[in-house]
Amino acid sequence: MGLRVSVVVVSFMAVSWGAGSGVLAQERVGEYTSALEVAPDDVVQELRLEDGSRLYGRVVEVEGNRVVFRTVSGLQLVLTRDQVSDVRRVSGHLHQGEFRLEDPNRTRLFFGPTARSLPRGRGYLGVYELVMPFVQVGVTDRLTVGGGTPLIFGEGGDSHPFWLTPKFQLLRGERTQIAAGVMHFLFTGDEEPVGIAYGVVTHGTPDASVTAGFGYGYQSSDRGAWIGMVGGDKRVGRKVKLLAEGYLWQGGEGILMGGVRFFGARLSADLGVVTAVGGDDTFVFPVVNVVWTF
Repeated sequence: MGLRVSVVVVSFMAVSWGAGSGVLAQERVGEYTSALEVAPDDVVQELRLEDGSRLYGRVVEVEGNRVVFRTVSGLQLVLTRDQVSDVRRVSGHLHQGEFRLEDPNRTRLFFGPTARSLPRGRGYLGVYELVMPFVQVGVTDRLTVGGGTPLIFGEGGDSHPFWLTPKFQLLRGERTQIAAGVMHFLFTGDEEPVGIAYGVVTHGTPDASVTAGFGYGYQSSDRGAWIGMVGGDKRVGRKVKLLAEGYLWQGGEGILMGGVRFFGARLSADLGVVTAVGGDDTFVFPVVNVVWTF
């Protein structure tokens, strides 16, 4: 099973352990409204003006052509409807007096999961390493499901993998979350299904967190293998994070990754490098991921 487990582990890191969007804010990022309305007290909105300016706060009054918008810092502005281009609900927080949008993909590191969960009806489309697309969707606020397939796999065309990625959040705390999930591989050929069952814990804030996970690779006709993961993220700018991630599997070999994430309200891009540790093989190659949240 050794070769198969290694293949599954690498593919698993590349496409499965992520799930959804953060537990710390349930707002639907990018929800555009067709009409200006007074927003609830606990909502943060992004107001886009016709001149391209962006303000963060909420609409507190609408009367005829008059719109009153209160920013997160408490400034109250009186506008006219024709000055407003769009209003959308966003997720974020104040940092030293500045409003910061949340990372739309804070449920994962480069490839591995955090324990945060997608709200019901939310999801994202990802393309990992430019050749591994997949989708993940929140069925409930705690249960997410997804799937995908690599565009290129192996030297022959007789057997091609498809994977399913259910995940359930077991604990949702303000700073700590715990989740469990499975990545199950099916093949178009005669090969038997394989997979990885895992548990993961995340502790921290939207600006800095640590994640640790433990998984078991299984195959019905062979003995399984263990794999451990640890990683973290640290925000260093309004739309920039540093990421680190490492894996160690049974036998003492593993890989390390490090790099940076650039993100907006819906789109994020990861740029980094990955290298082998603990074995005879030596390699360094780039990591390039793009994810769009919907």
